[in-house]
Amino acid sequence: MNLLAIDTLGQLKASGYRSKSVKEELRTNLIEKLKKREPIFDGIIGYDKTVIPDLERALLSKHNIILLGLRGQAKTRMARLMVHLLDEYIPVVKDAELNDDPFHPVSRYANDLINQLGDDTPITWWHRSQRYTEKLATPDVTVADIIGDADPIKAANLRLPYSDERVIHFGLVPRANRGIFVINELPDLQARIQVSLFNILQEGDIQIRGFKIRLPLDIQFVFTANPEDYTNRGSIVTPLKDRIESQILTHYPPTIEIARAITEQEAHLPPEQQTNITINNLAKDLIEQIAFEARNSEFVDAKSGVSARLTISAMENLASAAERRMLINAEASTHVRVGDFWGVIPAITGKIELVYEGEQEGPFIVAQNLIGKAIRALFVKYFPNPEHIKRKKQRSIYQPIIDWFGEGNDLHLYGDLTNNHYNRLLSGVPGLIDVVEKFYPQLTASEKFFLMEFLLHGLAEYSLLGKAPVQSGFAFKDLMNSMFKFDDNIDEDDL
Repeated sequence: MNLLAIDTLGQLKASGYRSKSVKEELRTNLIEKLKKREPIFDGIIGYDKTVIPDLERALLSKHNIILLGLRGQAKTRMARLMVHLLDEYIPVVKDAELNDDPFHPVSRYANDLINQLGDDTPITWWHRSQRYTEKLATPDVTVADIIGDADPIKAANLRLPYSDERVIHFGLVPRANRGIFVINELPDLQARIQVSLFNILQEGDIQIRGFKIRLPLDIQFVFTANPEDYTNRGSIVTPLKDRIESQILTHYPPTIEIARAITEQEAHLPPEQQTNITINNLAKDLIEQIAFEARNSEFVDAKSGVSARLTISAMENLASAAERRMLINAEASTHVRVGDFWGVIPAITGKIELVYEGEQEGPFIVAQNLIGKAIRALFVKYFPNPEHIKRKKQRSIYQPIIDWFGEGNDLHLYGDLTNNHYNRLLSGVPGLIDVVEKFYPQLTASEKFFLMEFLLHGLAEYSLLGKAPVQSGFAFKDLMNSMFKFDDNIDEDDL
């Protein structure tokens, strides 16, 4: 029988339909998916062995949940995906303000209608996509917003006294009856607002001031919070925390590989960029390593966290930096360069909170340092560690490169160089291509040129070459010569 064709209470009774609570729905549908090994939180990467099992256990236990973690850890996204564990459609009393179950009405309107019409009471069907309510906790939220209050306009229009419960304007929580209700950043709710949630979490009902009514609501609560707020500010009142049955800790990606998978899934690159711009694996790893360095940096506030949104924005900026250069030079395609990471800096400065020492350095300098540390960290995964070579007193494979700069030569890699000019400049440095060919002979030409530039940046990070920014690019010199100011507007013959 097609349930959606049922439009009266009598037909619903005859169909044999049985109502379930929201938490029963979530539990039942989760069990079915687990048995079939179907993906439950599709698109959530890196939580398969940690967060998702905890969340599944909480739902099987019919618990209200708080997701505790730093910014950018997919807390809200997981809450939104829980909607897919609800039944696709459920019956509600037509026009009922609180989405009343026809078999268990809670509102005055639904009860009066059923008492009046009996089996002829009209019903409608509510899709699960409509059963999700989300509220960002802000200091200006009131009890009336969350729970409800008397509405003087409704009282005047209906000519009812304030003592009549029909003048109540219900808040977000009652209107979320039979659905999922999410409060983001719970600690930002004032304490008196949090107190108003006590009854609904413990007894499953609400009480609106001035009215002797009890509404046994049916809601799955999910809260999110940042541990800095949760522990340091102490903004979650203890009785409320005690009523939330499961606290689940989220985390950042533990490895570069997982972080890359998240960024590649979430970064939105226009089709033109995907077609015309090549981003190699090392460039992708560099993006992720920047975030790892930021999370460990002495200049970045670890309590605030470094969101995965940093790497997503950085990837988009990296592709756009390469695209801009390609368009300026009227080229059909290009490969990203290490120099294009200059365009990533705005994505970094907007996504990190600095401690006092970081503020003294300035966000731009901190961002540059993070990129440098990321290059240094990955350099030894692609090429021999210069420090190990020095310690073993072996002749360095990098010596021809260092010697060339030591002879007074320099190299200016400006940000907007054409592909041919860029390749020609790198090819002019003796030893660069030899090192790359020794370890990566199978790579394409554009990938080799990327590694050649990466090699220069890496040697500079290990203090074997001097490097300084010039005109949205970089100048490389001998380390001793680099102690003097780089100025590409001055001819070296004049020095």
